[in-house]
Amino acid sequence: MSIEFWLTALIVSITPGTGVVLTVAAGLTHGSRAGVITAVGCTLGVVPHMLAAVTGIALLLSASPVAFAALKWAGVGYLLYMAISMLRAGRVSIDESAAPSARRAIVKAVLANLLNPKLTIFFFAFLPQFVNAHDPGAGRAMLVLGLLFMVVTFVVFAGYAVAAAAVRDKVISRPRVLTALQRVFAVSFVALGARLALA
Repeated sequence: MSIEFWLTALIVSITPGTGVVLTVAAGLTHGSRAGVITAVGCTLGVVPHMLAAVTGIALLLSASPVAFAALKWAGVGYLLYMAISMLRAGRVSIDESAAPSARRAIVKAVLANLLNPKLTIFFFAFLPQFVNAHDPGAGRAMLVLGLLFMVVTFVVFAGYAVAAAAVRDKVISRPRVLTALQRVFAVSFVALGARLALA
């Protein structure tokens, strides 16, 4: 694999987006385990977009304004829902047993990434750059690159989760700081929704 691929995958994963905000929020509010589980969910949410790019569905999606708009507005609605949920969240407990179940956290994270049509378009533009189009095994090569991208994504997101959890006790012991962070996360989700709406 080329160094260009690894650098691009790393930069894209590190860049703050829906997955990063969701993972950091989980790490801060429920601890490292919940954060890492959310990172798993965000990573799994990449799979449909990767498969869409490999099978060519991304091209159809980009060529169909109606399909793109439908998926886009569903994503915008979900991001706004998460913003409202964050604002309505009460005082966070230090007890990690209060964290949502792993299944619920993963479903929430998968939905966050699944309802983002820009990821499909991104994969359609990203993966082919590192594959020889004339190679009979180009589809398989794209799939391998997609899986490697998922590995990078998980490692980066898990790092965000652990880092957030490391300062969790200091944050949740200060109600004002916690309230401010909840508002920051809510505003971040609104901003991400607005950015997606303008796509």
